Amino acid sequence: MPDAEIIAIGSELLTPQRVDTNSLFLTEELNGLGVEVTTKCIVGDDRHRLADVVRRAVGRSQIVILSGGLGPTEDDVTRDAVAQAIDRKMIFHPEIANQIEHRFQQMGRKMPEINKRQAFIIEGAEMLPNDRGTAPGQWIEESGAWIMLLPGPPHELKAMFTRQCMPRLERRVPKQHIQTLTLRVAGMSESDLDQTIAPVYKKYENPVTTILAHASDIQVILRARCTTELEANALLAELGGQIDILLGDRIYSRNGDPLEVVVGDLLKKHHATLAVAESMTGGGLAERISSIPGSSEYFVGGFITYTKQMKIDLLGVPPNSNPSPAKWRKPWPSPRAEKPEQLTVSRSPEMPAPLPTTETLRSAWSTSDWPIRSVPWCSIASSWQIALESGHLPARWPWISYANVY
Repeated sequence: MPDAEIIAIGSELLTPQRVDTNSLFLTEELNGLGVEVTTKCIVGDDRHRLADVVRRAVGRSQIVILSGGLGPTEDDVTRDAVAQAIDRKMIFHPEIANQIEHRFQQMGRKMPEINKRQAFIIEGAEMLPNDRGTAPGQWIEESGAWIMLLPGPPHELKAMFTRQCMPRLERRVPKQHIQTLTLRVAGMSESDLDQTIAPVYKKYENPVTTILAHASDIQVILRARCTTELEANALLAELGGQIDILLGDRIYSRNGDPLEVVVGDLLKKHHATLAVAESMTGGGLAERISSIPGSSEYFVGGFITYTKQMKIDLLGVPPNSNPSPAKWRKPWPSPRAEKPEQLTVSRSPEMPAPLPTTETLRSAWSTSDWPIRSVPWCSIASSWQIALESGHLPARWPWISYANVY
């Protein structure tokens, strides 16, 4: 099964001001054919460096796609570099130059002589027409590899790849299916997680396992490539089932949904509503909850009470309240509610009452007296639980350190 490499050309892509987005589009399209992208790289406007990269790519991958560097200026070196890499000549095509000139005439402009450089095609290449710009693309077959030269502007590249390259690839690439399974895990470190599941996933070359650590959770991504979708899903179920047994309730999402989606689904399932009172998070919790479409079904709203006076005035916090930080770092009890349909917030005896509303689910609150970078944890008890435990977090961007659903 062929694999692919994507090479983005342009010195501007090596600066903080520009980002290569073309490779994301190309990867998605290639994955739809069952083709895995094994390498992506960015090369500046240096013909010799680019020729070296292309030479190595053609030697190890069957599909090599280059984006950018097909313009008329001196720093557009892709055509020359590819010709150098595969040791072929550049041939001028007058008919292509006429097409480019006609395009300029349609815009009411005279074509600069420099644009004739875009009419040079590598010997043996197929010209790929560009109906959205002046730079034609090229399709080259070399030593069993398929090389595609595409323009850099995204609207030109997407149209050319979809109309010209995809049909060619579909005729040549054996049909494969790529399926993924994403497990979102909380309550353990990345190293502990890998130590737990590595003995299982290392037995498999297919699916491939990737572990991604984020600020609030860890994602275990399984990726299977097979002749049929059924075979791929069967492999994912086989490996995923073994990992599920090892991790148990540390997995809070088995379909890739983030925590705010999982919590929202549980709230809807139990016909519960949610209100929050925030301090250090500055509205971040409410923002995540309300970012989910349909969250108005269960999310009522909240308060951001950053100063102690606001907590006293709006939340009814006693003026002399000053909980000990040490007490907040200890786990609270997590009793289940006597009535499963009634959700309540469990809290330590020292914790002042949360937002005084009639909502069936209320949030824990924080005070500005607590040490910076320390966020309290609360547990929501019923027939299910969500435990949020404190952690040492970036002072400016506090995040929930972990959450368990069980």
